[in-house]
Amino acid sequence: MNKDKRPVDVVVLSDVHLGTYGCNAEDLLRYLKSIAPKKLILNGDIIDIWQFSKRYWPASHMQIVKHITGLLSKGTEVVYIPGNHDEMLRKFVGFKLGNFKIENKLVLKLARKKVWIFHGDVFDVTMQHSKWLAKLGAVGYDTLILLNTLANFISKLLGRGKISLSKKIKDSVKSAVKFIDDFENTAAEIAISNKYDYVICGHIHQPQMRRVVTEKGSVMYLNSGDWVENLTALEFHNEEWRMYCFTDDLTAQAIKVNKKANKQLNNEEIFRDMVNEFLTV
Repeated sequence: MNKDKRPVDVVVLSDVHLGTYGCNAEDLLRYLKSIAPKKLILNGDIIDIWQFSKRYWPASHMQIVKHITGLLSKGTEVVYIPGNHDEMLRKFVGFKLGNFKIENKLVLKLARKKVWIFHGDVFDVTMQHSKWLAKLGAVGYDTLILLNTLANFISKLLGRGKISLSKKIKDSVKSAVKFIDDFENTAAEIAISNKYDYVICGHIHQPQMRRVVTEKGSVMYLNSGDWVENLTALEFHNEEWRMYCFTDDLTAQAIKVNKKANKQLNNEEIFRDMVNEFLTV
């Protein structure tokens, strides 16, 4: 194990949205370069296949794929749980190659506790019944991220900190707040009924660690957040879970990445690089 890297037993990432303007691929790469995980769980919406047709795939996004395949070659177990934006991968549930496998959900036994992990879009009524509306919303969200990039550029010129327009909107709209609360409580109630000690989701881009108590019992609800707005992940080490936040990690922020990684790739280069990476694992 590389002594310069921080050891972690389990890392849970979700909602990276590779292939969209909002993905903070360089910062995610810095984080991944700072750790040595034994198990990496990719809990949905890692590659945004919904919006892949826009042909936005910088080399920095490919660097994430390359780093993960590099982890596989070093013995890290990688589990991919598809979400709604990469749902086409659900056709390959059960696939296993070396240390890599694709599953719909995962149940782990960690520190004598049962952990239930899944993406969470199964609770989204819009996803289940109006997929076209959900996709339209995704395009609008990506447009908002572009506007956010411009707003942050201006904010930086004025000597102010970063702002998140989408987060401000979510936090101020009562229906959005209620949706998040309902999502968390639904996941927790099902976990309690199945006697899980922890339930871990993604999907709603809302990092969270809280205990939910009902008349039937209690469970720890965890959400790994995202790499569009919050830049967060869940880590399990020394028999406990913690919320990782890149903006608080000065060590990872100092890691240098190849600035040429911003070069735009065409479809042929994307396909060739992906094939080459998986063939050389």
